[in-house]
Amino acid sequence: MASFKLDENLSPSLKDLLQREGHDAATVADESLQGSADPEIADVCRAEGRCLITADEDFAQIIHYPPQEYPGIIVLRHPQPNLQRLRGLLSEASALLKREAVTGRLWIVEPGRVRIYEPSA
Repeated sequence: MASFKLDENLSPSLKDLLQREGHDAATVADESLQGSADPEIADVCRAEGRCLITADEDFAQIIHYPPQEYPGIIVLRHPQPNLQRLRGLLSEASALLKREAVTGRLWIVEPGRVRIYEPSA
């Protein structure tokens, strides 16, 4: 079981999808962190040991958010995002979690593919 935090740019209803898969899931709103700066959200996730799930592509910038320093970062990227499409991307990521670790990695989940950035040791 992994622990996740959903960023404020994702519907809190997506938390249920993760919980049904047996994961511990929280949202930025659960902790009244809405409107917080990205570095603060990242620091909270690191302190709590939670992988951040977001649609904010700023978190895909490995110079600013080196994946090896975090419990994982998953960026959901869709050219026409809406709740149904983002739910589909999260379902793809959730299925992959059964075979792949996210800790210390950046996952970019797009329709039909997941790119995993794993820093070299």
